[in-house]
Amino acid sequence: MTPAPRPLRSTADPLDDPVFAERYRAMQSRDARFDGQFITGVHSTGIYCRPSCPAVAPKPTNVSFYLTAAAAHEAGLRACKRCLPDAVPGSPQWDLRDDLTARAMRLIADGVVEREGVPGLAARLGYTPRHLARVLTAELGAGPLALSRAHRAQTARSLLTGTTLPVADVAFASGFGSVRQFNDTIREVYERSPLELRAAARLRRHGRSTGPGAPSADPTADPVGIVRLRLPARAPFDAAGVFAWLRARMLPGVETTDAGTYRRTLGLPGGPALVGFTAHDDAHAPAIDVEARLSTLADLAPLVARVRRLFDLDADAVAIDAALSGDPALAASVAAVPGMRVPGSLDAHELVFRALVGQQVSVASARTALGRLAAELGERMPSASGDEPDLHFPTAGAIAEGGEAVLRGPRARIRTIVDVARRLDSGDLVVAPERDRDELVADLLAVPGIGPWTAGYLAMRVTRAPDILLTSDLALRNGAARLGLPATARELDVAGLRWAPWRSYASMHLWRAAATPAQS
Repeated sequence: MTPAPRPLRSTADPLDDPVFAERYRAMQSRDARFDGQFITGVHSTGIYCRPSCPAVAPKPTNVSFYLTAAAAHEAGLRACKRCLPDAVPGSPQWDLRDDLTARAMRLIADGVVEREGVPGLAARLGYTPRHLARVLTAELGAGPLALSRAHRAQTARSLLTGTTLPVADVAFASGFGSVRQFNDTIREVYERSPLELRAAARLRRHGRSTGPGAPSADPTADPVGIVRLRLPARAPFDAAGVFAWLRARMLPGVETTDAGTYRRTLGLPGGPALVGFTAHDDAHAPAIDVEARLSTLADLAPLVARVRRLFDLDADAVAIDAALSGDPALAASVAAVPGMRVPGSLDAHELVFRALVGQQVSVASARTALGRLAAELGERMPSASGDEPDLHFPTAGAIAEGGEAVLRGPRARIRTIVDVARRLDSGDLVVAPERDRDELVADLLAVPGIGPWTAGYLAMRVTRAPDILLTSDLALRNGAARLGLPATARELDVAGLRWAPWRSYASMHLWRAAATPAQS
């Protein structure tokens, strides 16, 4: 749907505005597909709802539509107790768009404002705090502090309703500076105390209330610091495809997989972590169950943001599948695997080295080389038990210092890997989700030894770029040939124009076709 630069409301006939009318029809249909994509503010009741809220549709003159909960808060509205408007997947806009607003929203979700303040957020984006606040307020109806506050409130609600963490721990895990600030914000946003929110969720879990978005399990935080929570995904959701992708590239010691579970070590802003993911198999309410042992609860928000990127939880799968299935060559693949995702990344620097080592070699060969690199230069996690991954993938600094002695293969490739490690370690090269995609690709191509495939692959997975077709990839072209599409890079580039703006997702279908055994 077309984004709106400000709340859509009119004192005359709001339905004369085509974008307002489109959203109003979506709200009347109670279609859950639009949950998280915009928010319905109802001024006659003083609440804001998800589009699928089962309440009676308000009159158009009583409605404003917002792109963020923060804008609704700024308008004096509180969250609906019936539909829980923030218990939904996030907006796909912040992955699709690559403007300043979208890049800021990615960083806010990662907890940058809590760690570095608004000046730190602005510095990462290359603008002054004043300019950033002006742009966000104009685009979203709220500035960076209000957006961060809304994100903290949503994180807190998830922890209150989905874990048994003590309330004080929830406050600090959500990024609040004090328990008093936490209590005041929760009461203002949800018109309930933290304990009342938790009690209402407990009633829903036991069947005495049935509000949408209520957890169907009882995640907990145990005494040794393991936090469990559930992150919703947009349906349809091909979780099995993401798990298969991760399993094929698993590095011994760093990652483990078994029946439907993926576990790994991970470096977060506050220290090392051990995380595990399992698919919640519900066609109507798919989700990823997360289990994490963190160095500090303050790392919970950045972990959640990274997991959402890894599993592409916010993708508008209905729109993507509808667009790709319009091509007869892809229709059967889309029908066989609805909701296919583009795997993201938990650690951007790690993905850089995976891409550099993996270019022009098989997945198996890359896995062997990367496993050796991790074993030689990675750090052990002493708190892990015998059946858990206990090896951290080496940092850029460690690879810069010891990579030449460990890496095998062509000298030119080793020089490139070590050169990139030094650039990442010094900050001369920045590879991060908030980067402008064109600028990131240009910076990567300026490094000797990095070509279009590596630059495009990293833009696809690190920044969630939805419209990249890596036609230089041999496996992708083999998959195209199996589907009756052109098998040369130039011809496939032309054919792929009809898949825009979803060529990254088309790539996943082509790779899947290449990996599927041919029928005899």
